[in-house]
Amino acid sequence: MILGQLSDGPAGFSDLSRAIGGISDSVLSGRLADLAAGGLIDRTVSEGPPLAVTYQLTERGEALMPALEQIAAWARENLPAAGS
Repeated sequence: MILGQLSDGPAGFSDLSRAIGGISDSVLSGRLADLAAGGLIDRTVSEGPPLAVTYQLTERGEALMPALEQIAAWARENLPAAGS
């Protein structure tokens, strides 16, 4: 879900938290750190005030998007809808 949100362009932590919903700040922070360590996203800190942190896909992350889109399409066709 994080990569999907970042496919629309760079986003800040609070933007991602709002867009994803149902995820604690600590879990989101951990996932962002994992994705950055894997080279899928970049974390950019802009000096403030206020200090701003922005996340965006790297070339490696962008290259993964077509595969994730195919998985999402498969899931829509083959898995029951949420709440069913």
